[in-house]
Amino acid sequence: MSSKRLNPASTPELQPTLELRELAQSAPRYPFVATRKKEAEAWQIECRHALAQTVGFLDGPKVDPAPEVIEEVDRGDFFRRKVVISTAPHAKMPLYLLIPKRVTGPLPVVIAYAGHGYGVKDIVGLWEDGEERTVPDGIYKDFAVALCRRGFLVAAPEIAGFGERQTDYAYLNQELGQPLPTTCHNAATYAFMLGKSVVGLRVRDGLRLTDYVSTLKEADSRRIGAMGLSGGGMLTFFHTALDERIKACVVSGYFSSFKDSVLAMHHCTCNFVPGLLNIGEMADLVGLILPRPMLVETGTRDPIFPIATVRQSVERARQMCAILGGNPQTDVELDEFEGRHSISGRRAYDFLWERLATLPIQQP
Repeated sequence: MSSKRLNPASTPELQPTLELRELAQSAPRYPFVATRKKEAEAWQIECRHALAQTVGFLDGPKVDPAPEVIEEVDRGDFFRRKVVISTAPHAKMPLYLLIPKRVTGPLPVVIAYAGHGYGVKDIVGLWEDGEERTVPDGIYKDFAVALCRRGFLVAAPEIAGFGERQTDYAYLNQELGQPLPTTCHNAATYAFMLGKSVVGLRVRDGLRLTDYVSTLKEADSRRIGAMGLSGGGMLTFFHTALDERIKACVVSGYFSSFKDSVLAMHHCTCNFVPGLLNIGEMADLVGLILPRPMLVETGTRDPIFPIATVRQSVERARQMCAILGGNPQTDVELDEFEGRHSISGRRAYDFLWERLATLPIQQP
């Protein structure tokens, strides 16, 4: 006779996530409950400090970026310059600068973040093997190039764990059966064991990139924005929340909720931050961005960021924006497009131009 089998579907208490979901309801220490601007601004100071401590790596020493120009390519209407900078005592980051030819003087800047895939090459007009391409491809649609052609100086970094910043696992014996981890998973779990997160590691790199870009003669450091899709959308969200130098952002294929997306289905380990639910939900943390302008770009059939949750979170963001003194209709925009997990660009490039190019130009 076989043992009687219990069914987690009919007995939900068998599922560990049921308990965890219940605990998460009362976990946030910094929910956005402000009803007045002054109260909301005080919340921002406290919550931003707590978030910085939680993601980790942001309190490390600053280093000389020591930029090294690797190459410069003439792409007709813009130059693409590859540079390597230091972001920490033991960290280097390659990046591409896309510099329009037809515009002179200090330019508004957009930091462009790629997500999972073959790395930053996929957004600056390069194939996996480094060969040039002239027609946008894939889910990223060469959006860094599109931004440059809109008139921005674009800084597109190689995010830790992607592309040329993957871990070398040559030390593993695959013949013996030592499994190769994904570089995101390895970096994230390593960071967990230090009580930190790869989100913090990547935001730290973003802060150092912003420092470096601000020194460029072609860049106007008072007109900096950020844009990214998926893992790049995640980094755009957290970088903007933690760095007030970012004046406007486009978060594509990410903004929704932890409960209904990141914690509801499989996501890469790099999405997770130990203790983050103790700070707040995504719809709380967006209050650290507002009332700076934010465009949320989302596909109506994105399988990993459900459209219903995106709409709910955007509506909540608009309520928060009004409390913080912004215009909820123009400072929190939602661009829904028919499709799945990809860049649209239908509204994004103009949105950033309208929000950044109209700011006062930095004087030399």
